[in-house]
Formats: sequence, C-alpha cells, structure tokens
Amino acid sequence: MILTVIFLILATLYWLDFYTRHGEAVVVPDVKGKLYNEAEFSITKQKLKVVVIDSSFVKGIKPNTILDQNPEGGMKVKRGRIVYLTINTDKEPMITIPDIVDNSSYRQAEAKLKALGFKLTAPEMIAGERDWVYGLKFKNRNISAGERIPSESTLTLQVGNGSSTTEGDSIVNVKKVPTQNDPVVDDSWF
Repeated sequence: MILTVIFLILATLYWLDFYTRHGEAVVVPDVKGKLYNEAEFSITKQKLKVVVIDSSFVKGIKPNTILDQNPEGGMKVKRGRIVYLTINTDKEPMITIPDIVDNSSYRQAEAKLKALGFKLTAPEMIAGERDWVYGLKFKNRNISAGERIPSESTLTLQVGNGSSTTEGDSIVNVKKVPTQNDPVVDDSWF
C-alpha cells in the first residue's frame, strides 16, 4: 500500500511537470512603438497569442502603433500565453461641449474648457455684462452645449466687456471712473 501511494504521488508530480511544461519558457518580445502587423509577427513567432484589449489616441503617433503591452517585453512566459496590447487609434476623441454659454462667468468657462483639454484664444469682447460668457466659437462658427468637437481644439469665448447698448440708440453705458472724492471699493471678490 505504501509503495502504491508513493508511486501515485511521483506519477502525479511527473504528470504536472509535463502538463504545465515546467522549465520551458519563451521571452516576450518588446513591441512597444512598433506597428501592429510587425508586433503580431514578432509575438506569434515566439508561439504566443495576441489580443488587442484597448485603444487610445496619442497625437503625433502613427495609427496602429503599440502603446502598451502585458506582459512586458523581456519577461519569460510559457508558450501559448496571450500578450495583451493597447494600440493607438486613428480617430481623435470627440468631447461634448458643456453648458457654459449664458450660464457662467469667463473664469468658470475657461476652467471647464481647459479641464476638458481644449485650448483657448484671447476672448472676443462684446457688449454685455462684464466677464459674462455670451457665446463660444469653433473655427469662426458659433457652437452650443451638447455639440461634439475634437479634443484639443482651439475655442474662442465671447465675453461681455462691461458696456451695454440700448436698441435704437447709440448710447453706451460704461463704468464710471473713480475720482479722488469717491470711496474705494474692492469688488474683486464678486
């Protein structure tokens, strides 16, 4: 009985070594920065499998270029292992314009748009309440909330300059310039 148990244990260990290919390993090629076709050829040549799990957009890098891989290049793995790749897509992501027109100050709109990755030109000053956003332009056309435009686009905010005109009249109301007799009021916190 003891010999049978020892034989079964040794046979199981031998079978596990065979089944798991213990001691056999191939080196994962480093394919970061290569085009997908080249990367796939290098990986399958090592008897490994390829799966694209994600794509991302990086400006200035060719489409279908490998951005990341798992396991990393140079690691030793078993034959048949899957190498997961992240590739660069050719489509720039589109971002939805937030509701900022006639709904926020210049400073708030500027912060929201920059946080989304947009670039801003100098604001276009128009008649209206000071620092209030009255419009948003992309490529010299007005855009509204909910429109989708490419990320990193350059936008122009239309901002009030603190003056107003009345319809039919050419009267312009401008803020009064303080004189020496006027009290000094710090309204910068408004």
